[in-house]
Amino acid sequence: MDHFFKPKLFTLLKTGISKKQFSSDIMAGIVVGIVALPLAIAFAVASGVSPEKGIITAIVAGFLISLLGGSRVQIGGPTGAFIIIVYGIVEKYGIDGLIISTVLAGFILIAFGLLKLGILLKYFPRPLIVGFTSGIALVIFSTQIKDALGLEINKVPSGFIEKWELYFSNVHTINVYALIITIVTILISIYSAKLTRKIPGSFIAIILVTFVVQITDLPVTNIESFFGEIPNKFEFVIPSIDIQTLSKYFAPALTIALLGGIESLLSAVVSDGMIGGNHRSNTELIAQGIANIVTPFFGGIPATGAIARTATNVKNGGRTPIAGIAHALTLLLIMLFFGKWAKLIPMSVLAGILIVVAYNMSEWRSFRSILNGSYFDIIVLITTFLLTVLVDLTIAIEVGVVLSALLFMRRMANISENVPAELDQDLLDDYSRIPKAISVYEISGPFFFASAKEYTEVLKKIGFKSKVLVIRMRYVPFIDSTGIHNFKEVIKTLKGSGVNVVLSGVQPSVYACLNKSEIVHLIDKANMFDTFEHAINHAKTMLETEDMAIN
Repeated sequence: MDHFFKPKLFTLLKTGISKKQFSSDIMAGIVVGIVALPLAIAFAVASGVSPEKGIITAIVAGFLISLLGGSRVQIGGPTGAFIIIVYGIVEKYGIDGLIISTVLAGFILIAFGLLKLGILLKYFPRPLIVGFTSGIALVIFSTQIKDALGLEINKVPSGFIEKWELYFSNVHTINVYALIITIVTILISIYSAKLTRKIPGSFIAIILVTFVVQITDLPVTNIESFFGEIPNKFEFVIPSIDIQTLSKYFAPALTIALLGGIESLLSAVVSDGMIGGNHRSNTELIAQGIANIVTPFFGGIPATGAIARTATNVKNGGRTPIAGIAHALTLLLIMLFFGKWAKLIPMSVLAGILIVVAYNMSEWRSFRSILNGSYFDIIVLITTFLLTVLVDLTIAIEVGVVLSALLFMRRMANISENVPAELDQDLLDDYSRIPKAISVYEISGPFFFASAKEYTEVLKKIGFKSKVLVIRMRYVPFIDSTGIHNFKEVIKTLKGSGVNVVLSGVQPSVYACLNKSEIVHLIDKANMFDTFEHAINHAKTMLETEDMAIN
């Protein structure tokens, strides 16, 4: 088990955490706890469950994910990605069905970790991830229109098109006060950062707007209208389980496990880039699994690593799992002493917060950049996006993965096996006479979603040991959007560390992709050469120039 499961916290406690870092982690945890409060409430309400379930999830799952996880800075809790899944499960199977599905998902996640499948999640291509993330964002936005406009609708249908048909047919019931509250909440959430970065805009909006609504007694619905009193205590819940019907929960459980696994590891990868660390993917999956097994019994909902809250943790100085534990304890204290006041929060405030969350999730810049890429990536992006919005997230992921594999095979079949003659003549392969300050790495084969992570990790490892890194690309027939994204990030990292990057033998079709994505501009066209010999001569000149500048 040790080999599969090595929580970061225990490793760091063995090596020691300084008092200064400990206090930084506590402060970061308090800030993240305040950030998490309005989001936890909003995610729970939007998922069709009572608000305290979101807070309980952030407390219990947040604590367990930090205690047992494989990342230094991961913050766990309910996330926007789960809204449509949880809503659908509650509607179809009820709360008991949600508990059973979440616990099963926990066991599936533990199995993923024990089977070392953490590494396989890199095979999800970028267009697929951007497609379903953008789709989820649009669905979240569409679920908030009723509360954002204060429409008088008793029950909103689950179908995307049916929702909008109902909204348009009830547009005459708009509550102007609710609309103004939604707009004010959005503006505070976005622009409060100009005044203070310590207190999140969503938290300021909830406190300020709820206070104003109470004083002025505006005619808008609040949490109490839908859920009544909010308990400020934990209750142990055991669902009624019928073993014969257990199999029907496997499909929703697999959806929760897949999405939870993907999102938690994406969050861990993003945070690795921010702190220059390395997470343990299989340990992270096992910790996520344990959290999802335990949390539902306390009344919680599915949990995973939250990218925005993890980034907030890093930006506020969090560097160890102590910060995540402090975030959970902060939320516990808020729930125990101030939870009863949460019932006064207007629904339109939560709608405003979730509209901002949906916008931030949408990844519209990435969506637009992929639309400017190859039609193979565009097909995966649009298909996954439309299936997420109009059909079902599980189907979207399944179809996206199969489609990516089929299109990759189609792409490979289109590539001529004949390497251009001028590349075959580029055979200066004796690197022994090259100065030690110059490193060479050759990428052979397509730079695509399944190979991008390895290539970029090796490029970083080699690049950091040198002053100039020459990357040979003569045998790269194509680069997809995942490759472009990873390549761009690693070049930025190397350049930020003072390493010069030189490219050699880039094929015309690959050059066109690099040019369109502004990588040519990032590297500088003067550092790109047709032959390896010219690239090495240029690298030597760069070294000499640098040495002269130092002397």
